[in-house]
Amino acid sequence: MVDQQRWPHVCSCDSCRDSPTSDIAQDHRAINRVVASLDERRRRLFAGLLAQQRGHGGVVEVARITGLSRTTIHRGVLELQAARDAPADRIRRPGGGRPRAEKKSPSW
Repeated sequence: MVDQQRWPHVCSCDSCRDSPTSDIAQDHRAINRVVASLDERRRRLFAGLLAQQRGHGGVVEVARITGLSRTTIHRGVLELQAARDAPADRIRRPGGGRPRAEKKSPSW
């Protein structure tokens, strides 16, 4: 699979719309540049960390900044709290994806 580069999300919060050159808007752009360069697991963990740092309402705020789903961010928070380490060579858990061709075809 080819590693795809995501385009940075453009934040839609009031601070970024009202004054795009403010420090807050620059921080949001920097967050989105980092998020765009991460794979899906690291993106989820990074967003979860940002949400934890922001406290109550952090998941909604990070979702608005990054454009990620609230459920994705919440899952990142739960993974950080559980401190589960996935194998270093895998992004997804084993067993996901399409079934192998041998499994799909009938044994004639």
